[in-house]
Amino acid sequence: MYIRVLGSAAGGGFPQWNCNCPNCRQVRAGSPHHQRRTQSSIAVSADGTRWTLVNASPDILQQFQLFPGTWPKEGLRGCGIESIVLVDAQIDHTTGLYMLREKGSPWPVWCTDPVFEDLTRGNPILHLLEHYCGVARRDLPGNGASFHPEGSESLDWRALPLLSAAPPYSPHRNNPVSGDNVGLLIRDPASGKRVFYAPGLAEVDDAVFDAMAGSDCVMVDGTFWTDDEMIALGLSTKRARDIGHLAQSGPGGMIEQLGRLPRHVRRVLIHINNTNPILDDSSAQRAILAAAGIEVAFDGMEIAL
Repeated sequence: MYIRVLGSAAGGGFPQWNCNCPNCRQVRAGSPHHQRRTQSSIAVSADGTRWTLVNASPDILQQFQLFPGTWPKEGLRGCGIESIVLVDAQIDHTTGLYMLREKGSPWPVWCTDPVFEDLTRGNPILHLLEHYCGVARRDLPGNGASFHPEGSESLDWRALPLLSAAPPYSPHRNNPVSGDNVGLLIRDPASGKRVFYAPGLAEVDDAVFDAMAGSDCVMVDGTFWTDDEMIALGLSTKRARDIGHLAQSGPGGMIEQLGRLPRHVRRVLIHINNTNPILDDSSAQRAILAAAGIEVAFDGMEIAL
């Protein structure tokens, strides 16, 4: 099983276009300790040739240009991506669908019923695509049943409902339902290796922890370092948990949760907000992660299991 990190930042990317926080100032100034990042997305393959896209970032065109696995191989048009899996309906995970409208046939898009509702009502992007390539909607079961998206059919995919938040435009923004957000557990039957992917995760419940502990690699929410990060910077009145993210530090935080996993599990943080001090690889916070055996995802990162 092969995983390519197309984008590792949270919504807005790094640097964010209108942000003048210390991190964004440093990356614009050319700091060697700050690496530019696009908005979060990964591609998954069983053979390194045919790929499944997980989330369609607004930065998808840039990401595809930098990843030969997506380039057309023969004929005038083509793409190494054969289907799209959506873990939620957030703007930073779905806007890239607009950029893929030139496909000559309907895109197979795997999503839960609540996400399909969001993308046909609150933000009707799937209806808009019917005027272009069209969408072949595939039902992503939110009850843990296996599914097999095009491009990686030989892998066993399962979705776990997560405790997080629906988008602001969702009909159930203030009344969350199961399937608004899912984590993906992907297993290669040939090797038995597993990866768990959850870029938006507000709470590690028993089912999520069991999925993480049974995996060989976890790629999980790295959005904020502290729960009050945006408040302390004067950028928001909301805590990390209010918008569906578990901060890394503090009691019960992501560092503590990852520390409970078996030693062999590879730990990777992804979906990192531009304000998070771990984006400075010379920071004390980055040293804390290194001491805990936790990696920070970067654009172009490749994982083979």
